Amino acid sequence: MTQDILIGGPARYGPRERILQLGEPRLGDAECLALVLRTGNRGESAEVLGQRLLRRFGGLPGLAAASVRELAAAPGIGPVRAAALGAAFGLARRLAEVALRPGTPLHCGGDVARIVRDSARGLRREGFFAALLDVRHCLLGLHVVSVGSVDGAHVHPREVFSPAIRDAAAAVVVAHNHPSGDPTPSAEDRVVTERLREVGDLVGIALLDHVVVGAQRYYSFADEGFFPIA
Repeated sequence: MTQDILIGGPARYGPRERILQLGEPRLGDAECLALVLRTGNRGESAEVLGQRLLRRFGGLPGLAAASVRELAAAPGIGPVRAAALGAAFGLARRLAEVALRPGTPLHCGGDVARIVRDSARGLRREGFFAALLDVRHCLLGLHVVSVGSVDGAHVHPREVFSPAIRDAAAAVVVAHNHPSGDPTPSAEDRVVTERLREVGDLVGIALLDHVVVGAQRYYSFADEGFFPIA
């Protein structure tokens, strides 16, 4: 009798079995890549091939940013596997674009963090973003205010509120990524937040939140009580 692969021995418990039993969130990046690649090379499993790709391109952001031609040139990949990877990352980008469509409601800092994390994917410098909202707090557009060094992105209030005034936004949520992966706000982040809030009050466009986006976590100034409850 053939044993069910889901309860088989360790030798057969690979990424396919793990995703069926545990779900995609429990898989590592190399395991997910193995499922896209489907097969490895002689003496190299698909998961080991995925690990090698991650090292070659500097992690998942670098891999996602690579062109299909660059992927195909990697040892052991070729045009078929490169096309599969390119299509997989392309679908992920299209899904991110859905979240950026005008009219998308933003309910909390987590919604903003997901949008910014996707927009800043592969960005090794700090980028500062402004999400413009209508009176129902639905997205009018996302603007890249500035892109700075690894240590920070300088931002001036006029760069945030000029597009907000032009697009007749009722409110603004600002956000920036921390390339270090740690979303803990710096002293400068707090000063910038207070300054933007004051300017928003002056021009009549409320600053609702400032979200600092890390690799896995985010920090919301509104969630932490920095902004008064309306």
